[in-house]
Amino acid sequence: MQLILFYDGTCPLCVAEMGELSQLDTRQKLTLIDIHTEDFARQYPDINKESASAILHGYLTEDDKPRRLLLGLDVTCAAWDLVGKKRWLKILRWPVVRWFADWAYMRFANNRYLISYLLTGKSRCQNGNCRID
Repeated sequence: MQLILFYDGTCPLCVAEMGELSQLDTRQKLTLIDIHTEDFARQYPDINKESASAILHGYLTEDDKPRRLLLGLDVTCAAWDLVGKKRWLKILRWPVVRWFADWAYMRFANNRYLISYLLTGKSRCQNGNCRID
């Protein structure tokens, strides 16, 4: 199983999470794509940049199955599962919990720059983009 994860490279918290995932991805199960790269629209014409900025997008591929579009916390849970960490996140996909978790995720996504500022002291990365270290 593989996951292509489309993230906001201008969001400090998003980039920090992608950096952590990248370091833990010892089996190369993840491909992390910044939606703000120059050739994003050409490489991924089926992913709308504005939609991917509003809610995390990802393509999950399994051996003989066509790739499947995941959104929001489904992407997050799949990514952490593929690196073998934070398995407790599966709780967020339980039927009753899912509704509340998705509601909270959308509040976070819509306010991620303010939340980034409150937690890191910067709302956006310098020069418009961050690097994954």
